[in-house]
Amino acid sequence: MTVPFVSFRPLERELDADLRAAFDRVYRRSWYIGGEEDAAFERAFAAFCGVRCCVGVGNGLDALMLILKALGIGPGDEVIVPSNTYIATALAVTYAGARPVLVEPVPDTFNLDPDRIEAALSPRTKALLPVHLYGQACDMDAVMAVADRHGLPVVEDCAQAHGASWRGKRVGSFGVAAGFSFYPGKNLGALGDAGAVVTDDPALAEKVRALGNYGSLEKYHHLYKGHNSRLDELQAAFLLAKLPLLPRIGADRRAAADRYLREIRHPEVRLPVVRPEAEPVWHIFAVRCARRQALERHLASCGIQTGRHYPVPIHRQPCYGDLNLPEGSLPIAEEISRTELSLPMYYGMTPEEIGAVVAAVNSFPAEGAL
Repeated sequence: MTVPFVSFRPLERELDADLRAAFDRVYRRSWYIGGEEDAAFERAFAAFCGVRCCVGVGNGLDALMLILKALGIGPGDEVIVPSNTYIATALAVTYAGARPVLVEPVPDTFNLDPDRIEAALSPRTKALLPVHLYGQACDMDAVMAVADRHGLPVVEDCAQAHGASWRGKRVGSFGVAAGFSFYPGKNLGALGDAGAVVTDDPALAEKVRALGNYGSLEKYHHLYKGHNSRLDELQAAFLLAKLPLLPRIGADRRAAADRYLREIRHPEVRLPVVRPEAEPVWHIFAVRCARRQALERHLASCGIQTGRHYPVPIHRQPCYGDLNLPEGSLPIAEEISRTELSLPMYYGMTPEEIGAVVAAVNSFPAEGAL
C-alpha cells in the first residue's frame, strides 16, 4: 500500500459541490476584493476563534508582520521567537524592521520553552511571538505569565493550529492578536495563499486592515505607508465553505494521531508528547529518530511518504547569518532539525492507511540488525 504524506482528495470530494457553488457565487457578482464573502468569513472565523474581530489578509506571514507594525514595533526593537519554527515567523519580525531573538523549545512538544524566555529579554524586547507548532498549543499559561510580569504583548502564530486549544480555550484568543495562514496544506486551507489576523481589540483590527490596504481606510486617503495584503473574495468563499467542517477535520486528525501514539512502538522512534491541558489538531505528526535517513528510506520502501520540518534551523539559514549564531549555539533546535521526521497526516486517512504507517515504523530494523 502507498500512503501519501498528504492528500486533499477526501476533503475535496466531500466539498466538491460547495466549492463549485462558492466559485459561481463570486463569479456571478463580479466583485473580487473586499466584498460580501470576505465580510462573512471574517465574522464566522472570529466567532470560531472566540474573539471580536478578524481581518482577512494575503497570507500568514503578512498577518504576523501587519500585527507587529500595528503595535508600533520596528527598527531597534526585539521580538522573542522560537528557535524551532518555520522561517516565516522570524521573517515577520524582520519585515517589521525589528530583530528576532530565538529561544529554544521544549523537545517533547517542539514548542517554545517558557522557562527560557526571561533570560532572552532585554530593554529592547517589545513582544513575545509563540508558535503553536504542528497544531499543538504552546503552554499559554506560562507564556502569558512571563508577558504579564514584563508588560509585553503576546502575538500568537497560529498558522498550523486552526482550532487547537489550551485548557479549553482556542488558540488565537490569548494574546493581543494572532496570525493565521490558510495555505492550501493547512487544516483550514484555501485554494491559494490566504491569511487572517484575529483580535479582541477593534482599534488594532482597524489599523491592521488599513496597513494591509495601502495604509488606507478611505479610498485615496492614506494614514500609513501600508502594504497590499488582502483576502480576496474567491478564497474567502472557499474558506467559508470549509470552515463548518473544521471541528470534524481536527477530530479526524486526532483519531489518526491517537492511533500513532498508542500503536507505534519502536525504541529508536521518539513520539511527540501531548500536554494534558492541550487539545491538538495535528497539522503535522512529527517524530524524532537519530537515524532519520535510514528510517526515511525504510518507510519509502514500504510505500510510506514522509516530510521533514525543518531540516535547517532558522539561525543556520544564510539569510540569518547576521544573527551571528554559530553552529551549536541553539543545540535543541539543531538536534530537532537533524532528527525530525513527519509521518502522513491528513483528513480522511483510512484505518488501513494508518495501520500501514504504524506497521512500517514498527518494522524499522534496529541499529546493527542485518
